Amino acid sequence: MRTKSLVLLFAISTLAGIVSMSGWVATATASTPSSGTIYIAVTPNNGATYPIVIVGAIADYGTATTIDENGKVDSNGNYVKIALKQGGFEVNSTTLNKKANSSAPTVNSTASCSYSFTVSGPVTLFDGSGAYKGISGTLMITESFSAILPRLTSGAHKGQCNEANNATPVAFGGSISGSGKVSFG
Repeated sequence: MRTKSLVLLFAISTLAGIVSMSGWVATATASTPSSGTIYIAVTPNNGATYPIVIVGAIADYGTATTIDENGKVDSNGNYVKIALKQGGFEVNSTTLNKKANSSAPTVNSTASCSYSFTVSGPVTLFDGSGAYKGISGTLMITESFSAILPRLTSGAHKGQCNEANNATPVAFGGSISGSGKVSFG
């Protein structure tokens, strides 16, 4: 079903965040990390790479790129490579993605060709480099996405929602929020 495909595309292409904070990305300043609670903001989009900002025990910003288990860029991957100004780390979002793939949309209207989806679950951090060498921790993430699908313009189903996997939404928005404790060892 198209709804699950779009949700999967959005859900597994991101790590975590607070509501779109792209203005903060440009002005955030990095600091020396320490163990403690972090909050992550990711601005989701249609691609595999997107802006990220981390605050709390870590104050840094950069990009998050969805990858497969072998490190290859993959917008449907279960891992995320975080590249920040002071270093980076990887995220395993397999558990969150499995939950997203098995959850039903909260709104799925064929009358308006719209849907909304929210899911929460854990992700784990590992494989740190630079200032984040030895990072570990688990974050609880909540992802929310809404979209309006296009309508078919011809054929026997003209006027119905285009739920094909390659259909581009007319409009979509999302927020990803989460926090958790990290440590360095």
